[in-house]
Amino acid sequence: MKHLITALALLAATPALAQDKMTVMLDWFVNPDHGPVIIAQENGYFAEQGLDVTVVAPADPSAPVKMVAAGQADLAVTYQPQLHLDINGGLPLTRVGTLIATPLNCLLALADGPIKTPADLKGRKIGFSVAGVEEALLTAILGNYGVALSDVEMVNVNFSLSPAVMSGQVDAVIGAYRNFELNQMDIEGIKGRCFYIEEEGVPSYDELIYVANPEKMDAEKVARFMAATEKATQFIVNNPDESFAIFAATAPELNDELNKRAWADTIPRFALRPAAMDLGRYARFEDFLFQAGLIDSITPASEITVDVTADVTAK
Repeated sequence: MKHLITALALLAATPALAQDKMTVMLDWFVNPDHGPVIIAQENGYFAEQGLDVTVVAPADPSAPVKMVAAGQADLAVTYQPQLHLDINGGLPLTRVGTLIATPLNCLLALADGPIKTPADLKGRKIGFSVAGVEEALLTAILGNYGVALSDVEMVNVNFSLSPAVMSGQVDAVIGAYRNFELNQMDIEGIKGRCFYIEEEGVPSYDELIYVANPEKMDAEKVARFMAATEKATQFIVNNPDESFAIFAATAPELNDELNKRAWADTIPRFALRPAAMDLGRYARFEDFLFQAGLIDSITPASEITVDVTADVTAK
């Protein structure tokens, strides 16, 4: 018995096995779009997977993918359209998981204004924040109505999207997020109208994704990260109010009406199977960007996105 007690005492005194560290760079400041990452952290799902995850909100939104490409972070949250451009530009990146599985971007105008369809934008002003992809999206949308990009005046509104519409600075904006800008306008007492880009001639895509450096990543660790965020997503879907309370408690600025509304509107768009991939979706969007002249060659979809769970299972 004495030996048993000694053995148990030694076992109790032995430190827990060290967890594998991971650094995950967000695309922007923490917001409801990042719900599964925050809930996985707060509910201990990363720890269950043997992961010690550090989540970083960048000061410079362009930095996360560069840090991952340089091996200075394990994962970065970015946008599928941007991934195509980054790969074409030579960055060693691949999509390893999906966070938001549908476009959030929309063409936004006033609900009671003169813009009833995109055709009404001919000869009018459209605000934007980021040149390139958004112009390609707009070209596709307007083209459905016989309107050329040269038929509108593009105005850089510097991320002040809904205020630009509400103030009348522009007649519409491209790049507004349907889960944020629509709610922001409604809270201000002004109704907005979204023209959903995937219904207007743009190939559907994953809005937010996780990317890694395929040459440096630990696929087994990434697979565990995906398992934790999948469990977090299921918790959010099953417990929308409780999950928002957990999320909002992480920072005072998150506990407001805009974030509460955005949380509810984002839940249906979280990827229920974050590690699952659709090669056709990536191939179609690659071709879309190629036809728009934004990339100069076609990268096979199998080099743009990978299934880390399949890689781990195969081993």
